[in-house]
Amino acid sequence: MSPSAYTSSITAILSSSLLLPSVLMIACLLFLYLAYRLALRAFSSSASAAAATAPARKLPLPPGSMGWPYIGETFQLYSNSNPNIFFALKQKRYGSIFKTHILGCPCVMVSSPEAARLVLVTRAHLFKPTFPASKECMLGPQAIFFQQGEYHARLRRLVLRAFMPDGIRGFVPNIESVALCALRSWDGRMVNTFQEMKTYALNVALLSIFGKDEISYMEELKQCYYTLEKGYNSMPINLPGTLFHKAMKARKQLGQIVAKIISSRREKKVGDAGGLLRSFMEAKEALTEEQISDNIIGVIFAARDTTASVLTWIVKFLGENPAVLQAVTEEQEEIMNSKVVDEEEKSLSWADTKRMPMTSRVIQETMRVASILSFTFREAVQDVELEGYLIPKGWKVMPLFRNIHHSPDNFPNPEKFDPSRFEVSPKPNTFMPFGNGSHSCPGNELAKLEMLVLLHHLTTKYRWSVSGLQSGIQFGPFALPLNGLPMTFSRKI
Repeated sequence: MSPSAYTSSITAILSSSLLLPSVLMIACLLFLYLAYRLALRAFSSSASAAAATAPARKLPLPPGSMGWPYIGETFQLYSNSNPNIFFALKQKRYGSIFKTHILGCPCVMVSSPEAARLVLVTRAHLFKPTFPASKECMLGPQAIFFQQGEYHARLRRLVLRAFMPDGIRGFVPNIESVALCALRSWDGRMVNTFQEMKTYALNVALLSIFGKDEISYMEELKQCYYTLEKGYNSMPINLPGTLFHKAMKARKQLGQIVAKIISSRREKKVGDAGGLLRSFMEAKEALTEEQISDNIIGVIFAARDTTASVLTWIVKFLGENPAVLQAVTEEQEEIMNSKVVDEEEKSLSWADTKRMPMTSRVIQETMRVASILSFTFREAVQDVELEGYLIPKGWKVMPLFRNIHHSPDNFPNPEKFDPSRFEVSPKPNTFMPFGNGSHSCPGNELAKLEMLVLLHHLTTKYRWSVSGLQSGIQFGPFALPLNGLPMTFSRKI
């Protein structure tokens, strides 16, 4: 699944801001107020310059408000524990396209399926992906997220070659082994569901990248990745002792580990190991070691938290909806019983995963209700007209996936968890859990496969219960059940 790096940045910065003593916060706001008069003229000049470069037909900016200079409306965005309230209120007041200013950036937010498609698909060449420079340093500037044009198309072909059905169908038994190992480790104890799902997703990601043949490097690689992950949302201050500095050091070590694996494969002439690394190393479209390293680390990042978040929400929703859980369990038990030979259960196959329509609808509905990625960021590469408004060059554009997924025009009674709504395909461009267009997540088939495999064994072999009162949502940066959903899992007798 594709990450929203700006979502991470917003959360990290606001978390730091909210720790300031109230007196200091008031002083900061007073300073900003005094600075307002000084900045107003510069801000107006900027708007005039943007208007001067507008298309021949003079266009207005979208409706909305820009807030304070520099900080814009960032505080309003996170004044509630749920930032989606900000987007919903703005849409209700201004309509499906509006302007705002967050994290020092003027932004235009779009919440209609048609406008989102224009930004992500039809006129995607006018809107480039955009990330903070610190994120590019951590993941690697050659990673697919940051690219456009021919190099991006080339990377996407290579990733799809590894992660499309033909590339992953042979991984089912190996993913099943990872799932069974994970479930056994949860048996009889209370666990943080999200953290356990992250471990599962990471193990599947490493399997899909390297295959089964690089065991000797995996623990070292995991430890380096954990250090990198801790620093991802830290302030980008590269001084000894800071999380960011430790993360950048771990990033360098990760690159060295990947280089060792590549060298080892070339020396042994391993050509049938499978996985993403093989796709990257194929002679016809070979990449440099730096390009391979950047993209492998990027894929691990993209595959881990998003998939783990969806699985955590699935466990929660199934626990809250006994009728849905029963329907999924019956579907999975039918598959399980068909595979018992001489009182021994055979491994799942690719064909088995295509016999899970109810479970697949639960995954779809979870991705709609939870909308793990609430939005994505693009940047206008030139002045653009959108629905009769001007989007000046350099402004950020944010398609609001959650608003689209929760619109009653697209999904009646949108707050209700109802997998049956996916018995009929949703209207075009109204369901985009993996994004849309050339930058949509190329690993979505793998993500769905690992969810189906885990859910098969979870529902047929285990039961679970929530530990204490667990209502509410937290953002870290993705939407999650409170405290990562502490649960107790136990094997069925």
